[in-house]
Amino acid sequence: MAWIRTIAPGEATGLLRRIYDDAIARAGKVFNVLRIQSLRPEVLQAGVDLYQALMLSPESPLSRAQREMIAVAVSRANDCHY
Repeated sequence: MAWIRTIAPGEATGLLRRIYDDAIARAGKVFNVLRIQSLRPEVLQAGVDLYQALMLSPESPLSRAQREMIAVAVSRANDCHY
């Protein structure tokens, strides 16, 4: 199994702390998919912004449920539990 150094929520400061706090407010915890990018908070923020633009935008012709179904189907096809 690979090991990648991450910054735990209790050790985060600055931008990373704000990202983690937002994640906890949304989901109740910081998922590993965010923690894995913790050494580069500016890159993590760009990824979060992209995800939110794709999944939450009211400008999309697809509903939120349809976008979530596509994400689940792709994750399943890739054998990814996220």
